[in-house]
Amino acid sequence: MELQSLDNSLDPSGLASYVAGQIDRALQWKDIAWIRSITPLPLILKGILRPADARIAVEHGVDAIIVSNHGARQLDGVPATIDMLPYIVAEVKKAQKKPKDGRRPVEVFVDGGIRRGTDVLKALALGAKAVLIGRPVLWGLTVNGEDGVYSVLNHLKDELELAMALAGCPTVDDITEDILLSRSPKL
Repeated sequence: MELQSLDNSLDPSGLASYVAGQIDRALQWKDIAWIRSITPLPLILKGILRPADARIAVEHGVDAIIVSNHGARQLDGVPATIDMLPYIVAEVKKAQKKPKDGRRPVEVFVDGGIRRGTDVLKALALGAKAVLIGRPVLWGLTVNGEDGVYSVLNHLKDELELAMALAGCPTVDDITEDILLSRSPKL
């Protein structure tokens, strides 16, 4: 069976067709300069999963990076965002030794896999400035509209506050990587 005929034999879902239609394969790193030239707004780049891409994004002057695998629905086998986060944070720090032109340091956000307050704690400990909450908000909206969204966000906040207290972190600024156990000590 030829690849072309295989593609024609598939009946993609509406979501798959929509997502495929949103991807501009012609986009290049140089396009960031053009976007920067037409707006004074902060430039936030979503979809970074490789440290090398994070470095290139910093070199091209983005204001923030969103570590995201787009829900891992687009490509089988992509790593979890929480697993890539510390590598990307380290590369961003290395790439921006000193912000140029008086610009603020590039911030790193993480999107994907945030379901509990402990997930937020881990992401902050690994260097994320903030987390993006997608599916839980949609679940709350589906169940109870605006009140459902409020309930989900309030529940996450309560779980985060409890996790912070149990980890000995009275404030968000006290959350550091050393609260995480990354590997077993050598015996």
